[in-house]
Amino acid sequence: MSRKHLLLAATAAFLLAHVPLLHAADATTAAEDARSALARAPSISIDKNVLDNGGTVTVTGKAAPGMPVFLEVFNENRVSGSYFDNKPDKEGKIPYKLYLAKDIPAFYRIHLPSFTQPVIDKYKKEGKGWSYLAALKDTGGELAYREPATRGIDGYQASMSATMSGSRGDPLPALDGKDRARRSMQIVKARFRSIEKLLVANIDLKEDGSFTAQVKIPDGAPPGKYFITAATDKNAQSLPVTMENRIAFPMRYMSNAGTSLNIVYPFLITLALATFGVLMGAGGGFIINPILLMFFPLPHNVVAGTVTPTVLFSQASGVANYSRIKFISWKVGIAMGLATLAGAFIGPILTQMITLDDFKFVFGWILFFLAALMFWQTTPGYIAKNKKEQAILKEFQKRAEAAARNKDAGVLAKV
Repeated sequence: MSRKHLLLAATAAFLLAHVPLLHAADATTAAEDARSALARAPSISIDKNVLDNGGTVTVTGKAAPGMPVFLEVFNENRVSGSYFDNKPDKEGKIPYKLYLAKDIPAFYRIHLPSFTQPVIDKYKKEGKGWSYLAALKDTGGELAYREPATRGIDGYQASMSATMSGSRGDPLPALDGKDRARRSMQIVKARFRSIEKLLVANIDLKEDGSFTAQVKIPDGAPPGKYFITAATDKNAQSLPVTMENRIAFPMRYMSNAGTSLNIVYPFLITLALATFGVLMGAGGGFIINPILLMFFPLPHNVVAGTVTPTVLFSQASGVANYSRIKFISWKVGIAMGLATLAGAFIGPILTQMITLDDFKFVFGWILFFLAALMFWQTTPGYIAKNKKEQAILKEFQKRAEAAARNKDAGVLAKV
């Protein structure tokens, strides 16, 4: 055997003999780092463990003197969120990429030291265009941002042809850790929208490292366990403390919306609006939709989906009654129904690609245009000029009167 071969064999034998020692050394170093991080982590405690439909919890603890403290608060329930990337890149191209996360926290908030309030105020002035990523960096809150970044995110290359067929598009390659964290911030911001819901500057820090904060869980927040952790840097995070938020009837949790709702109010509002809507042959959905968006904290896509079955009930009874008095043109109705069937595939996909503000803007203008058109068609001048419409109205009145007489005659015959 040559000297070269002997040298290689000796090197291999040395490595084989010391690999277990190297692994043991790495494990020891990792364990020491973990113990060191735990030793540097702030302590944390809360004054209560149970809330009834929201409330305020006082969080206290102590960190190393001079270190800023950040709190991450999140709920155990999971909801879906989406972000549609349609902003031009550096080359001016629009990516048209849809990112979906199926299990982000239903409630999520980061509490910051009080001295960061001017930074938050600056981002408030930016309005809808504020950046969650930039706000976290400028306030230091990125040190506490952990939970949403651990969840899986699916990406799709959206296209018009895919949307028309009811598809989200072609799947994109899996995201790496850094890109997943960035996309998760965009999804979280799209889900919760306002900076006040995501960042609160109310941690009171003392010179000795002790701190106090008021964590408010709002009325209508999701039930279940809430986790609170304190962090001073990426490698110094406390163990979580937990509390429970309880709700009782008539409050009910909407798992897809991530919020609790008093179901009595939607019931009464829908009863009144559906009655009026069926009178117009519309089912009431076009009125119920904006009412829910204005008065209840629900995502626009959940509202659109929730209103759909309510329209089904009202329209089914409306079809039965209008058919009985011969007020339905089945040929025209079936033709429009086929168009509705096609739109039912496109609409749900589009709701994931637009924001709440876009939804309100488009929906508001459609309602305004229809209201103006209907008002114009009820003016005396329009009716006087439109003799055909007058004839149709008179014919409908005759049919209604005939149906009423037949009904009365049938009742008298039975008597």
